[in-house]
Amino acid sequence: MSTILPFGSWNSPLSAAAVTAATPRIEGARFVGEEIWWGEGVPEEGGRTTVRRRDAQGAVSVMLPLPWSARSRVHEYGGGAWTTTDDGVLLFVEKSDQRVWALAPGQEPRALTPADPGMRFGALTWQQGQLLGIREVDEEETAPQRSIVRIALDGSGVTCLVAGSDFVAHPALSPSGLRLAWIAWNHPDMPWDRAELRVGRLADGVVSEWTTVAGGSSSPLQPLWIDEDDLVYADDTSGRWNLWHRHLSASVGAQSIAPADADTGGPLWVLGSRWFARLEDGRLVAVRTNGDDELVLIGPDGTAAPFGVPLSSEVLIEDVRGTHLLVSGAGPTSPAGLWLLDADRLEDGVLIRGGSAPWGPEWMPRPRAVSFEGPRGAVHAFDYPPTHPDATGPDGEHPPYLLYVHGGPTSHRGGSASGRIAYFTSRGIGVLDVNYGGSSGYGRAYRERLRGQWGVVDVQDVAAAAAGLAAAGAADPERITIAGGSAGGWTVLAALVQTDVFAAGISRYGVGDARALALDTHDFEARYLDGLIGPLPEAEHVYLERSPLSHPDRFRVPLLLLQGAEDPVVPPAQSEAIRDALAARGIPHAYVVYEGEGHGFRRAENVVNALETELAFLGAVFGFATPGVAPLELSRGA
Repeated sequence: MSTILPFGSWNSPLSAAAVTAATPRIEGARFVGEEIWWGEGVPEEGGRTTVRRRDAQGAVSVMLPLPWSARSRVHEYGGGAWTTTDDGVLLFVEKSDQRVWALAPGQEPRALTPADPGMRFGALTWQQGQLLGIREVDEEETAPQRSIVRIALDGSGVTCLVAGSDFVAHPALSPSGLRLAWIAWNHPDMPWDRAELRVGRLADGVVSEWTTVAGGSSSPLQPLWIDEDDLVYADDTSGRWNLWHRHLSASVGAQSIAPADADTGGPLWVLGSRWFARLEDGRLVAVRTNGDDELVLIGPDGTAAPFGVPLSSEVLIEDVRGTHLLVSGAGPTSPAGLWLLDADRLEDGVLIRGGSAPWGPEWMPRPRAVSFEGPRGAVHAFDYPPTHPDATGPDGEHPPYLLYVHGGPTSHRGGSASGRIAYFTSRGIGVLDVNYGGSSGYGRAYRERLRGQWGVVDVQDVAAAAAGLAAAGAADPERITIAGGSAGGWTVLAALVQTDVFAAGISRYGVGDARALALDTHDFEARYLDGLIGPLPEAEHVYLERSPLSHPDRFRVPLLLLQGAEDPVVPPAQSEAIRDALAARGIPHAYVVYEGEGHGFRRAENVVNALETELAFLGAVFGFATPGVAPLELSRGA
């Protein structure tokens, strides 16, 4: 029989520490001989990224020991911070100096690139016996310069293969090594706005000439060579990222491969992301996203058969060999993890890392895809109701809810088991994860709802979702809290000053002043706001009108601010200005700064503290006890 307890105060076995430990952050994976290697964040070791390996007998060991950490800062978001040679030499970007290092088993790491504080590397790949990567050179008086490079394993130098655009991604050598394909784009576009797929011929080891074979008005991704004259890539010319085949020597255009009303591709926030791969027998495996992710096998006749593994969110294809593939992702009943799959046995999969939790499935809420009608059309979301095997709320009472706003804003959240979400739902607090207009995963038209409308459409959509949830009787309208980080934090703050739907807010390193963001942020996003709001200085009045800090008198509900002290994307000054505005008006608030953290929290103690602080904040605002978590005292003044 269920015990009746106030929502928010249910006893739960999910501690913040257990949630942090049970949710590994996978950073790429590779087949190496008979072994499987993968990158993994280690919160309890200062948030560093190590590389682990699993041998043929299943024994796991650490390949990259303390204090080394594989993390790239190209574009600030990095990606592709490590790869390996075919014979098991680890090649990685060291976080502290951004140099590329080589580590052979039983030896000490040796540097392959020069010590230069203005130089960074990322997107490392081992292709045709060569180490390729992307180099970013940041000089004080000019914009950062980026190029595709080849890095000599003997440490003799770095060769620029091609440059000539503001940004590059997805370098791919042809089988002969005589051609290079890559993705390029320039300011003010982001890669999901407009990009080009370029192919160049290599002469004396560098690109001598190149042509654009796709893109210009669309957003091609991830070129993959079939043979010396044939490419497969993703492009959204149809409004969806679908797969295309291009024969470079033929006069005919690209041919569509197994078209679908779903996206095989996503925003290039992180370099090296892969949404499809080709098996040795010519079949393709691809991730298709339409709200949820689906992993499919595409045969020679274009038919697509789904894999039976429980993966539906943040699914990426890390590597393939023969009929086997390494896939990272999460599912409705499986937290984030790394899986070994076989294309000849679609229903089977071997869990390599993560994908399970120390608590039972009865504690995990099942995500429910929902939509609400907003001013611009349907607003998509995933609902996670309060879930507890032995507790229920009082009769006639509706639960408090957290409405999550993802970052980006061109990001996406699928429906999946999440320890972070279950941390709240197991205590009687529902979670609604909203993919507001501007999110990826629903096609270009949905993504472009936000064009020129950041701070308008996103606010309207989260308000419509919250109102719709309350109208359906799923949530207490007086206890809905909006929470988000980075661009999601902007929407949190903007929603609090523009609407009266939310009873409280939680902003993690949120943007309070769009004009300051445009002037202070890093180069990758330096012109992002041109498309989201408008170009400066012409649109300065729009920036001022939409920025939450322009309307400090409109803050009226309690707010929690969480901030990294070393955040280069949204500096602490923005959160501090919000804090001061709240203090000046006597609004209950708390401001927590984490030393050593940047844009997002990686250290175990800080991840744990942030999660506990969010729960304690909800308890303080709504007046319920939080067993196992110390109360939080809110400030009203400076």
